[in-house]
Amino acid sequence: MAPNQKGVHFPPGTDPDTGPLLVAAKRLSASWRRSEEYGVSAEEVDPSWSGAAPTDSLFFECGHEVLTALRSTLADEPVSLMLSDADGLLLLRLSGDPSLLRALDRVHLAPGFTYSERDAGTNGMGLALADRSPALVRAEEHYSASLRTYTCAAAPVFDPVSGTLEGCVNITTWSEASPDLLLALAQSAAGNATALMLGRAHGRRQRQGPRGGVFRLRRERLEPAVGTLRALSSPWTDALDQTTHALAAGRLVAAVGEHGAGRATLLAQAFRTYRPGVRILSAAAPAPDDVDAWLSLWTPELAKADTAVIVENIDRLPAWAAQELKGHAVRALRALPASGSGTAPALAWAVTAADLDAVPRPLAAAIDTVITVPPLRDRGDDVLHLARLAAFQTRLREIDFTPAADRALLAHDWPGNVDELFTVVHDAAVRAERIDIRHLPAYVLGRHSLHLSRIEAIERDEIVRSLAQPGTTVTAAAAELGISRATIYRRIAHLGITRPR
Repeated sequence: MAPNQKGVHFPPGTDPDTGPLLVAAKRLSASWRRSEEYGVSAEEVDPSWSGAAPTDSLFFECGHEVLTALRSTLADEPVSLMLSDADGLLLLRLSGDPSLLRALDRVHLAPGFTYSERDAGTNGMGLALADRSPALVRAEEHYSASLRTYTCAAAPVFDPVSGTLEGCVNITTWSEASPDLLLALAQSAAGNATALMLGRAHGRRQRQGPRGGVFRLRRERLEPAVGTLRALSSPWTDALDQTTHALAAGRLVAAVGEHGAGRATLLAQAFRTYRPGVRILSAAAPAPDDVDAWLSLWTPELAKADTAVIVENIDRLPAWAAQELKGHAVRALRALPASGSGTAPALAWAVTAADLDAVPRPLAAAIDTVITVPPLRDRGDDVLHLARLAAFQTRLREIDFTPAADRALLAHDWPGNVDELFTVVHDAAVRAERIDIRHLPAYVLGRHSLHLSRIEAIERDEIVRSLAQPGTTVTAAAAELGISRATIYRRIAHLGITRPR
């Protein structure tokens, strides 16, 4: 292999300036820079020891099962199959090659040690976690010389429901072994682990991956507090006031909190409060393969005086892409005209993330102000206001709610926050002139934290359906379902059903 001018190696006869090889070059080059900034030794790897690895998660259960099955098909191959958590802590290592295991022990690539980039420099596992996408690191591409006798392929595993990065599958072999199928094997194992997690997620729906859309925020559709909803709860209005002051001062603000809590909405309202009429673009983090096209689509807008940009879910960006975005922001700032008042020009942009710790390091250092957006369960006073807005947006007129429906909406903990509330109310409003509990999904009337089997979920839905019929008593519902009155009371308690009044 011949190195390019940045020291990244490419197979003979390939052009590193085109296609996937260019992306790989950017990722490796950025990873080496981060490794140097972290102060990782270029000679001997010295990862952190974290003690006994936790093994009580659904991710570990499913990953262990997948890798155990894969090991049986690779019994005679010199490979080690590994599972790490999202921080690079090695949870599991399987191999039938004693000499490989002894060699891995010498570089501490064993359960209980952490192999993130910060601890071990550029390596397959650390790069896959940093960039949230599959990574192949060949022998000489490792930052630490002590790892250059190995080739590693890793693929991240995401929770199929929440989209949270759970960890990664890593496959390591000797450097002289052919890496051609290694990455495909790691990706296949990661996909199988995700599928298994979904199958054991008690019927919850799989969440779609990032699409990377860029669109204009419109006041009437994406700002729940506009117009009739000025009187929202103090947790929301306090966060809005802090955000407005920070943006007006030219600071880069990160709105952090749970998905669906209204982070982008908060930022959009704040932009419009101090810059009425501003054009607001929302750029949602894309899949790793689409980053280059995504950046080229909207980053030229950063330098436009009448435009503000909200970059959503920035914690889902690969680390190398975060570095690219930071560079675009620096160039856009230089292009801004000088302020007539003598103050330094500032970009009108802000970001959202789950929390600051999850933001890639190049961008985390640039964030000036962090605003926590409270989840809907901590803003109980907002639930009914937002529900009525959702119904109005569905039918373009006021829709009534029965007292029983109000109580059910207030009692639910809304793990999906405002997004979930709007979905539930929209589905009810298209079917009813007056929303009652019978128009709400069954799970809203039960305890969300209760994990039910598929059969129990069906049972719960049938009981709720029967109880939701107008004028139906518990005794009548029991008779309809063919069970005794005592049995239905026991099942209501066990399944966490909130009895309609």
